[in-house]
Amino acid sequence: MHYDPSQLAALEAVIRLGSFEAAARQLSVTPSAISQRIKALEDRAGAALVIRAAPCTATPAGARLSRHASEVALLEAALARDLGQDVAQAAPQARLRLALNADSLGTWFLPALVGLDLLFDIVVDDQAFSADWLRRGEVSAAICDHARPVQGCDAAVLGRMRYIATCAPDFRARHFAEGVTAETLARAPLLQFDGKDALQHHWLKRVTGRALLPPTHRLPSTQGFVEAARLGIGWGLNPEFLAAPLLASGELVAIRPDEPEDITLTWQVNRLVAPALAPLTRAVRAQARRALLPC
Repeated sequence: MHYDPSQLAALEAVIRLGSFEAAARQLSVTPSAISQRIKALEDRAGAALVIRAAPCTATPAGARLSRHASEVALLEAALARDLGQDVAQAAPQARLRLALNADSLGTWFLPALVGLDLLFDIVVDDQAFSADWLRRGEVSAAICDHARPVQGCDAAVLGRMRYIATCAPDFRARHFAEGVTAETLARAPLLQFDGKDALQHHWLKRVTGRALLPPTHRLPSTQGFVEAARLGIGWGLNPEFLAAPLLASGELVAIRPDEPEDITLTWQVNRLVAPALAPLTRAVRAQARRALLPC
């Protein structure tokens, strides 16, 4: 079935921007024209595509068609590149949606995006859950914490991201004067990124053999996590990449330097657009080799 590109573009813009008015401004048409295009596309698809609320969201059928619009734009951008055309002129709306864990985004990943003729729409989720975005068809590529490919995707192991359990020296003196034991760890306030973040609790279970539930601060910021540990607010597992300078200066100390936590990361790409994203995949793998530990 053939779909009108202008109607698909209207749908993608409405869902991404959250309103008919914003989509109209971006596409340089009137809100009425956007509404007409969406209505025509819904008639063509035989299903409702947009939940008209504030913000507008996609129905399952709308999400699938919106992904199709994004995939077509990516493929057209790749075609323009292969033909030696100016990608920015040939496919100015080519947009790639990615799911990344906050620590990769906040440390090593961004240089991989430099020099690519795409617009990026990055969603942040825990690496244990980013595969769900691929399964739902809401992103075209993601960083995950397992090597098993999501159905319809190609997977490449990137390397191990190392975390060190760290805290401020005065925090250690206050909370671990009796040693780093299950009892002291159960009482010392820990830092947690959000409700999905199980990294600290996995580490506690591995190190102590017990499922501990210490008092917990929630702080959804990679850099803020490190700063909160430095200020003595709590302890947490921080990326070695960020913690190393503070460990060297003595502003942070390792709670158990003999017990790092390594997370293996993989890059997964929707197979349909994998050839179009080959330059990005090469850049991500090269950047990972520089920043991550080998598996």
